[in-house]
Amino acid sequence: MDHSAHHTSTAHDHAAHQAAGGHDAHMHGGASWGTAAKATLHCLTGCAIGEILGMVIGTALLWGNVPTMVLAIALAFVFGYSFTLFAVIRAGLDFKSALKVALAADTVSIAVMELVDNGIIALTPGAMDAHLSDALFWTALLGGFVVAFFITTPVNKWMIGRGKGHAVVHAYH
Repeated sequence: MDHSAHHTSTAHDHAAHQAAGGHDAHMHGGASWGTAAKATLHCLTGCAIGEILGMVIGTALLWGNVPTMVLAIALAFVFGYSFTLFAVIRAGLDFKSALKVALAADTVSIAVMELVDNGIIALTPGAMDAHLSDALFWTALLGGFVVAFFITTPVNKWMIGRGKGHAVVHAYH
């Protein structure tokens, strides 16, 4: 995913970014809620693509709950990391360095999101046994994303405010 989606234009206005709770926030011990929400939404986008793809594949192939959830979680991490990875590679980093940045930027966010989202799906009666055509399948899956967003945003705010998590990506765009 192109990190320019974090901003209103593809031209990166460094002063506006700082005023919006960007780099200066790291030095002053805090990050804005807007910055945290954008980072969480970025992460959620990759996670959601992977998670939905995994759940659809597992459900369509009539896999059991455990293999379906393992596939969904694995793909959520792959897609979540890939959005950051490709963006920092486009910014000029080699693959190994870009992978380190993606792992540092997204691991905690993806892990929290997956724990919350999959916990909701697993705890929703009948959701794991629902078919792709059932509203329960989609309600539990999408509802889990909403709850995960609201729980992960404060985690990202705390991390970004300390120069960790998604904050490590800002040097590359």
